[in-house]
Amino acid sequence: MEKVYLFPFIVLLIIRMNEERYNSYSFLLDRTARRVKQYAQQKFKELRLNVTVDQWLVLKHLYENEGMKQNELAELLFKDNPTLTRIIDLLCDKGLTVRNQHPSDRRSYHVALTKEGKRKVEQMKPKIQKIRLKAWEGLSKDDFLQFKKVLDTIYNNLET
Repeated sequence: MEKVYLFPFIVLLIIRMNEERYNSYSFLLDRTARRVKQYAQQKFKELRLNVTVDQWLVLKHLYENEGMKQNELAELLFKDNPTLTRIIDLLCDKGLTVRNQHPSDRRSYHVALTKEGKRKVEQMKPKIQKIRLKAWEGLSKDDFLQFKKVLDTIYNNLET
């Protein structure tokens, strides 16, 4: 008789444990992403790179794409337009980027690296690579591939 009443309790307990396990993944993802960014920003400062992690991401994408529309860059970096505008303003002030009205769309801006911006990216790339590799110490290529697969699956599950 007791076993009959125990079964629903065990099922409920298992469901609850699974829910808690899956609820914590968001916290773990956020905590890890923040730590990676904090670590990188700390190293940027120690190396006197004179840019933030967010500024680096803008420089890197402009370098890889030889300039972009500002709104496309905002989408790519998951930044709202006011935030990206502020980042680009700072990079323009540093002489690393230039922003011009887009030639075929007067409502948008085209952002590109200056010669100094290109030099800066080329100078920073090997340093950034070392910073990024720190997070993967002790992990194998298979670990990375599995991690990437999980993150891609989560991302694709939430795509609208």
